[in-house]
This record gives sequence, structure tokens and C-alpha cells, in this order.
Amino acid sequence: MTSNLIMMGESPDALIMLSAQGRVLAWSSGAQAIFGYDSAQACGQMLTELIVPPDHGAEQSQQFQTTLQAGTATYESVRRRKDASLLYVDVTTRRVAGQDGEDCILSAEKDVTHIKVMRDAKLMEARFRDLLESTPDGIVMANPTGHIVIANSQAERLFGYEAGELRGLSVDLLLPGRYRHAHVGHRSNYFQQPRKRAMGSGLDLAGLRKDGTEFPIEISLSPLRTEESAFVMSAIRDISERKRIELALQEKNLELANANQAKDRFLAGMSHELRTPLNAIIGFTGTLLMRLPGPLNDEQQKQLRTVQASGRHLLALINDLLDVSKIEAGKVELVFAAVDCRAVLDEVVATLRPQAELKKLALTVQMPEQPLALHTDRRALCQIILNLAGNAIKFTEQGHVDLLVIERLHEGRSAIEVRVDDSGVGIPLQDQDKLFGAFSRVNSTRPNAPEGTGLGLHLSQKLAALLGGKIIFSSESGRGSSFSLILPSEGPQP
Repeated sequence: MTSNLIMMGESPDALIMLSAQGRVLAWSSGAQAIFGYDSAQACGQMLTELIVPPDHGAEQSQQFQTTLQAGTATYESVRRRKDASLLYVDVTTRRVAGQDGEDCILSAEKDVTHIKVMRDAKLMEARFRDLLESTPDGIVMANPTGHIVIANSQAERLFGYEAGELRGLSVDLLLPGRYRHAHVGHRSNYFQQPRKRAMGSGLDLAGLRKDGTEFPIEISLSPLRTEESAFVMSAIRDISERKRIELALQEKNLELANANQAKDRFLAGMSHELRTPLNAIIGFTGTLLMRLPGPLNDEQQKQLRTVQASGRHLLALINDLLDVSKIEAGKVELVFAAVDCRAVLDEVVATLRPQAELKKLALTVQMPEQPLALHTDRRALCQIILNLAGNAIKFTEQGHVDLLVIERLHEGRSAIEVRVDDSGVGIPLQDQDKLFGAFSRVNSTRPNAPEGTGLGLHLSQKLAALLGGKIIFSSESGRGSSFSLILPSEGPQP
């Protein structure tokens, strides 16, 4: 048979003339119809590179050699079209003499994909139909060429097909067009290295119903091998409702984020307006108590002290709220520099000593003789120690409050520990878990419990974290407490 006869053949099967090396010499119209390449594209190409999938290359070479040696061969194989889709073919090859007397191979290849799919479908229906119908998800089972051999009724309803209508269709038809080209390659790679893929892993996908509508899906993949062939079983789940809920949550989160930004802007804008009148109230109250405008009787002095204390309490609450808001908004500006620990503690003790003396408490400081320097933000460090020591004085009725500075290693790094010990009321075990929560106040039900905002420790722990450290504590109800601020000597790690 000559190449001219092949080109003129009207057979619907693919007729391909190959050199002894496997290069295409002639390509029939049937080959073009089946594989998608025209004669100009195919001739001169190696058959293994043109239409043989990589995992069938060894098989093709073996059958080719059998044909050259024995004169003929018949086998079933898989081919790859121009669009990368796969199909099953029955191949009959025969050794023939070419026009120059050299051995050539005439290959006649018949597309038997539909026949094989129907045969596999019959076997898989008999084995797995009852099992697949019992699952809540849509199940689609496809062969290596990507054709559906079985689909359960859940899958048919999911994609809008009648009973049995999916059988024999390409599984690619269940995906929107934008996914199909990539899916062909993914499927081929999957059969070369089959593995389980759990539901929810991988990319977001969409399914395509028969009526052309799309819907979001999740897919799990499981390889399945029988004596006849390899298959992949896909469990498909419609996640439209979950996506709707996720979208609603995203919209709600956006609303909350906008509201939070509005709150931050409000607090930033109101800081001056809130503090200015309070400072005026506290300042003029102090002036009156100093009797600069004139004498006061005992009742007037008592009432003015109440106004002064309430104003200071309200100012402390406003300051704490603004500081917490700035931290949560990421707007705290810290300046890291070398800070002398002794100078900070002297400043704290000088500030708190009048309160301690008023309650007849011993307020002491213990620290190494040699100077200790921290690379940290001085204002934040001072605020944390003031909060810890102020709380100790507030909740101690008699005895002592001690401030200790200790050099130590913490998590393998040089660190400074500032510890505040007191002989106060202690913290009940049931309250210790909520100690650092915002607006959390322990011992608030105790008679004559000190007033507080419930933000001091919460703010202190937040500031400690920004400085690269943390606050730890130990306490026992009725036996005092010990709070430690631990900071890395060289500042937070980058």
C-alpha cells in the first residue's frame, strides 16, 4: 500500500504510514478527524511525541519492535488528541515496503472509546451501583481518558441530567469552559501518580449544569483499580449555601471593620475634647482645695475632694481606653532606646510613695548595684511598672510592696525581670484566668473594694508584648501576689 493510497482512503479509521524509526510519513483524513492534526502538522513528527501519552511510550516502542520483527501486531492502547484529550484505540500494525524499499509500518487505528466506556460501565454498575447510591454526595467515576463510566443519582440531580445521561460523556463537560484546558492536564498527571485528595483541599472549583448555570463545588478524588482498568472516583459536593454564608460573613466583617475604624477616629478626635475639660475640673478643684480663692469649711472641702477623686478616676479611665484603642489599631508609636532601669524605678517610687505612706505600707526597691540598661521604650516601661506597683498598693491594706530588678535568662536570651511583690489580699484561683481581660476586675465584690477601670493589666500585657516581653504572676487568696515583667535586654526580636 502506498502513501498515495492512504491519502485517498475514505476509511473513518486513522491510517498512518510510519518510517522504521517511528516518524510519520503519511496521514489519512480519518487520522485528522480522530486526532485533530492535519497532514501538514503530522508528517515529519515522531508518533510518540505527537499522539502517544508519555506513560504509554514504552508500550508503543515494544509494539513497534514486534511489528518490525513479526510483520504484524494488534493491541489496544490510549492516544492523545491535539486538544490533549485522551481516547482508546484498537491498533493493527503491519510491516510494509516503502517506495524506496525500506521497511515501513502501516498503522490502522480505530476509536473504540465509546465501546470501552459502555463495557466498563456495565461492569462498574454491577459492582458499585448500590454502594454509590447510598452516599450523600454526587459520585462520578471516570476512566483514564476522562469519560464517565458511572454516576449516581445524586450527581445526575446535581448537574441536571436524566438517569443514565452522563454515562459516556467527557467529565470535562461538568466544568465551565475556563477550567477545561487545565483540567485535561491535571487528569493525565493524576493517572500517572494517583493519590487520594480529601474533600475541601485544592482550588476552588465550579460545576456546570446541563442548563449552563454554574455553582461552587468541592471535590475529593480517590483512585480505583480493577482487573480491567484504572478509574478515578470523584465525590462532588455543592457548597453554594456555605459560599453564601461566607460572603455574608465577609460583608459583616467589613461592616465591623468600618465600624472599628470609625470608633478609632472618634476616640482619636475626642481625646483632646474629653481630656481638656476634665483637666480643668481637676485643676480648679485643686485650686479651691488649696484655699487660694478663700477659706473652705469641712463639708465644702469633703465635697471638693470627692469631685477631685471622681475627676481623676474618669481621666484614668479615658486614658486607658484611648491607649487600648491605639494598641488595637496598631497606632502606638514606640521609641526604642537605652533606658536606665534605676531611673525608671526611682520615678515610679516617687510617684507612688504618697499613696503607700497614706496606707502606712513599706515601699522598697531592690536592684543590683551595677547600672542596668534596657533597650526599650521608656514611656511604655514606666506605664507598665506604674500599673503593676499601683495595683499592689491599691490591693494591700497592710504590710509591704517590694519592687525587685533581676538579671536573668529567658528563652535563651538575656533579659531583665521587674518583679512587684505585695502582702495584699491576693487573687482567688477562680479569677486568675480572666485577670488580663479587658474591663476585668477581680475582688470587685469584696467590701470596700478599690475602684478601678479593669483595663490596667490588660493594657500592661499589651504593652509588654509590643516591647517583646510578657507579664507573669503568682498569687494565692489572702497571701499576696507577685507580678513580673520580663523584657529582653536587647529589645524585641526583629
